[in-house]
Amino acid sequence: MTPSPLERYDRAATRSSAVVIGEYSTSFGLAVRLLPRATRQHIRNVYALVRLADEIVDGVAAAAGVPVKRIAAALDDLERDTAAAMATGWSTNLVVHAFAVTARTVGIEQEIVTPFFTSMRMDLERTTHTDDTFATYVDGSAEVVGLMCLRAFTAAGRPRTAEQLAVLETGARRLGAAFQKVNFLRDLAADADGLGRSYFPGVDVARLDESTKRRLVADVDADLEAAAAALPLLEPGPRRAVALAHGLFAALNDRIRATPAATLRTTRIRVPDPVKARLAVLAVAGRLPRDR
Repeated sequence: MTPSPLERYDRAATRSSAVVIGEYSTSFGLAVRLLPRATRQHIRNVYALVRLADEIVDGVAAAAGVPVKRIAAALDDLERDTAAAMATGWSTNLVVHAFAVTARTVGIEQEIVTPFFTSMRMDLERTTHTDDTFATYVDGSAEVVGLMCLRAFTAAGRPRTAEQLAVLETGARRLGAAFQKVNFLRDLAADADGLGRSYFPGVDVARLDESTKRRLVADVDADLEAAAAALPLLEPGPRRAVALAHGLFAALNDRIRATPAATLRTTRIRVPDPVKARLAVLAVAGRLPRDR
């Protein structure tokens, strides 16, 4: 049967999102491959939009010599385009169109998209954070992204009670927060030296010491522990994928814990491929973080 013009456009848009994710993410791509096909594409559509916004703020726009005022205007344009596409189901931007398809299909609300753009805008306006602005930033840049993914994970699953949904939403938020904080720790030098930013409140990257590092790592541990409590409530496919992502970031956090603070200030820590492969095998076998 010949696809309609909109169906063909939808297909082209979702393929575009897959290309974006394949170009920019390896560990994420590994976890996504464990998802059922339809859910996998929804998650790619979400993260492609996240990546596009991030590139506006931190990547290609600045590399192309675009002034900050124009970068801010481009981010505003992207937010307006995203809201319009969510309302109408169409955009000239293929990544935005794919996100809108997912948002309308799985029930991603504008209320959890707006905080994301608020946090992206903060990257153009702030180089340091207070406790309050850090909490706002992590909520918009990571926690609500976790909620977007949760919408995709639960859209076609079994009915859940209000209590179960609350556990799932808390877990999604805490896992998103853990991912973001680990990325901050891994990218301390790049953020400070390349972008002039220090995300953790009251932390001087140039003087990072062991006690401060241990405190930040322990905070990530707490987020990961809270997120693990929600995993049994997910469907098997999403559960395996999220368990792998959880394992990858837990392993990265463990390596940061074992890295001297002075080294962490200058070196980007990564998880070796053999470790990633072992974690993938455990996830496919259905092993959850608390079983390991």
